[in-house]
Amino acid sequence: MKRWPSYRDLKKWLTLAVVLLGLLYGTIFLFPVVPNQSNTVDGSSYRVKINPNSGLTSISDQLRAQGLAVNSVALHLGARSLLVASKLKPGTYLLPNGASLGKVLLQIARGDRVTESIAIIPGMTIWQLRALMDSQSAMIHRTKGMNNKELLQQLNLNYSSDEGLFLPDTYVFDPDELDLNIYRRAAQAMQKQLMQIWEQREPGLPLKTPYELLILASIIEKETGRLSDRNLVSAVFINRLNKGMPLQTDPTVIYGIGPKFDGNLKKADLRRDTPYNTYMHKGLPPTPIAMSSKESILAAAHPAKSNALFFVAKGDGSSHFSQNLKEHEAAVDRYQRKIIPKNNSN
Repeated sequence: MKRWPSYRDLKKWLTLAVVLLGLLYGTIFLFPVVPNQSNTVDGSSYRVKINPNSGLTSISDQLRAQGLAVNSVALHLGARSLLVASKLKPGTYLLPNGASLGKVLLQIARGDRVTESIAIIPGMTIWQLRALMDSQSAMIHRTKGMNNKELLQQLNLNYSSDEGLFLPDTYVFDPDELDLNIYRRAAQAMQKQLMQIWEQREPGLPLKTPYELLILASIIEKETGRLSDRNLVSAVFINRLNKGMPLQTDPTVIYGIGPKFDGNLKKADLRRDTPYNTYMHKGLPPTPIAMSSKESILAAAHPAKSNALFFVAKGDGSSHFSQNLKEHEAAVDRYQRKIIPKNNSN
């Protein structure tokens, strides 16, 4: 006949279990594993990095190699007892000096890590973006010194130029991430956005490819910062393309001059024959001239219903749109030359 454990036996085993549990949690939460020194500027924390796709043994080895007093068995037991064994996330962490193993494991499980960010601004040119990326000290640089063709090859992009291929946004990344990863994320985001908008474009546009849509969007981006004007600006350029008129837009001429442009567009510049001089060459320029926002791509795909062929900046960020040259010249007199017609009291 099976004998049930006595009260004394149960008490003994329960006491042993409590002692073992106390030792485990004491090891996890009472004893520091992070050294009381710092490899950060403020002196209050210790920087460590966990590689992607790391198991518990690998994480233990990595922490120990970076100066933490971590025991592999204790880390395994601690991670499993805290139910975080499958939740430990890669990244760079600032651990408080003197922190226990339990505190370290919980922080890594939360993903409470150091991140950096970089903002690609709408209207930014490729040479401005390349300079911005190269200046980021938190990245590992693989593209410094690459020409545009080499960068395109690294990103598996089949274009003649890398201008305009990166979607403006703020990109968050871990310290020591490859700059190529940021370029790749921004390029993939742009391709996804561009194709979605291309599929929903207005029918009958004089644009043959998504790339031509991107070129037009970049011109719209540089011509106006006012969201309410973008569809009308788009309509002007679409109308000109349909009529075979040159686009005659200054930002393309400026782009053709390149990074050396001094901010003062001269009449001689308008007569400088580059592929981007839309006063001298009809149709779209050969590539985008800047990074386009989603709003400008949408405007290129959905121009306003308008017969306007001209527009001029009014000086307050908005534009005046005209259907014929006479009306346009009057608008130029008013808003650019500040000549007010005598019969106009406004």
